[in-house]
Amino acid sequence: MKKIIYLFFTLFFLNFSSAQKKQDFVLISPNGKIKVTIAVNDKITWSILHEKDIVLAPSAMSLTLDQNEILGKNAVVINSKKETINTSFESPFYKKKSVQNHYNQLILNFKNDFSIEYRAFDDGVAYRFKTKKKKDITVKSEEVVLNFDQDYSTLMPYVRDLRNPKDPFISSFEAHYENKKISEFAKDTLAFLPFLIDYKNHKKAVFLEANLEDYPGLFVTNTSSKSGFEGRFSKYPLQEKNGGFNNINRLITERADYLVKTKGTRNFPWRIIVISEKDSDLANNDMVQKLSEPSKIKDISWIKPGKVAWDWWNDWNIYNIDFKAGINTQTYKYYIDFASKNKVEYVVLDEGWSLEEDIMKHNPNVDLEALFAYGKERNVGIILWSSWMALTKNTDGILKNYADLGIKGFKVDFLDRDDAKMVNSVYDIAQKAADHKLLLDFHGMYKPTGIQRTFPNILNFEGVKGLENNKWTPNDDVPTYDCSIPFIRMIAGPMDYTPGAMRNATKSEFKPSHSNPESQGTRCHQLALYTIFEAPLQMMADSPTAYMKEQESTDFIAKTPTTFDETQALDGEVGKFVSLARRKDATWYLGAITNWDSRDLTIDFSFLEKGKKYEAEIFSDGLNADKAAVDYKREIIAVDATTKLKYHLASGGGLATIIQPKK
Repeated sequence: MKKIIYLFFTLFFLNFSSAQKKQDFVLISPNGKIKVTIAVNDKITWSILHEKDIVLAPSAMSLTLDQNEILGKNAVVINSKKETINTSFESPFYKKKSVQNHYNQLILNFKNDFSIEYRAFDDGVAYRFKTKKKKDITVKSEEVVLNFDQDYSTLMPYVRDLRNPKDPFISSFEAHYENKKISEFAKDTLAFLPFLIDYKNHKKAVFLEANLEDYPGLFVTNTSSKSGFEGRFSKYPLQEKNGGFNNINRLITERADYLVKTKGTRNFPWRIIVISEKDSDLANNDMVQKLSEPSKIKDISWIKPGKVAWDWWNDWNIYNIDFKAGINTQTYKYYIDFASKNKVEYVVLDEGWSLEEDIMKHNPNVDLEALFAYGKERNVGIILWSSWMALTKNTDGILKNYADLGIKGFKVDFLDRDDAKMVNSVYDIAQKAADHKLLLDFHGMYKPTGIQRTFPNILNFEGVKGLENNKWTPNDDVPTYDCSIPFIRMIAGPMDYTPGAMRNATKSEFKPSHSNPESQGTRCHQLALYTIFEAPLQMMADSPTAYMKEQESTDFIAKTPTTFDETQALDGEVGKFVSLARRKDATWYLGAITNWDSRDLTIDFSFLEKGKKYEAEIFSDGLNADKAAVDYKREIIAVDATTKLKYHLASGGGLATIIQPKK
């Protein structure tokens, strides 16, 4: 009998202990549609429901520190705290003047000086680790798992084969999206963020990260069960050497066995899932902006967004002139004259103005001081190109030298990594550039993760397969990609896509060219990109000669601003078409594009102020744009909030409109 009683109490206490150990916490979005369940057991997992649909099946999270301390294994909850935040903040140099920030928050505080913060918004969820260690820590690895209940379709940008003998984490972050099932994720490969999952009932989710500081960026690979993805991170670089394109990359020859050595008390990056019920919502999302640190620059009055006349894409190809075009003072004065005449704010001097490995040594054919003075007289700022390697040889000295000469900023290229060392370098360059009141365009760069809010002098990022790639890639389906990135890549932040081609080609007629490059799709497709693609510093990729031959189109581009006060996503379907309207002051700008499928699109002008009369300048595909992609029709018509107009978008076509109140 005693043995039976002993066994009973033993089983009771074991079950009681197990029940005490396993804890579930629930977080609901403000609108009640999203439910996040966090289970704390031997591991910490989270799962997500949107109404009755499973967005994420139980998925583990943990951080492994030195001495094999795993934050998330057999974790003990000390306490939890819930609160609701509903506020807004100003967002200069963005697609809207202010951002509404409404979410419910749950913070779980654990034994061993760490916590996990969860936020549920109406349009998504996010979590991040926080530590409060007294001493510095070494992060050995992070467990990020994304499990799914079904074999959904994905749009995934692959980066490299892990079996490649070269470092798989060295990347330009330029890739078209591959439409594959989760189970079809190519084995032993990596993909970078953001990427998209297509659920049933028209719901989709985009996976991102934000507030990436003093930490490597997140990649994903397939899980062994092929039912989801798990995170991969580049280890910290220990040894580097010059190599790559023109020997101006820094290649990693030795990596550590850890991700980063960092402060013991800190916030880690946000892991984000943006959820949409209709595709157009993805094209006007503020999640990364909401989860990023506020500006560290107090005085931002000197930061001036704008458009940039660009030399490289068009191969300095100007003609009908009495001097030899090329990388020389006369050519750049010509670009400045063009910019001044068309009220384009900047001219960039791309590679060739200096030695690539030492930008303190100038090309003797380029008189920089004369160009700075010439531009200043004509109200055109000069931006200089530099490789990251050259700029970081003496960042402070270089920035001070050129700021004193009068340049407005740097286009920094060939970063091609997002390990913790590179991420820290980006923050360092941003701070030092701000100290010298210099703008930055990070080209050859990983996707933005919110640093553009923290350092608003960073006006653009590449991390996109833009027009510069397209001039050599006849097999790329560019219009489909153009109709995909507003719903995926653009959620992360602005894109240095570099639109503006004046030589436009149909699908069958497109051909690669170095000095006379073309775009896939119609002229109106290119014009619409200036409204659709977010880029506070926006390139005009074609040559002054081409733009002057097409002055109507040039005038339209010149009048389109690069930042806005309000954005409305009108309609769209990922990979097929998108239409957006953006307002600056009282003027609205509307852009619509389609993939290679021609389509009829009805534009509903109900976003306009009711009772007001407007005048719309409309560029639409011409009747013959299916054969001659340069064909367009320009018209000026009266519209108001009750107007609905039907337009035919040609294959690879577009629609671009400026709508002003009638005086």
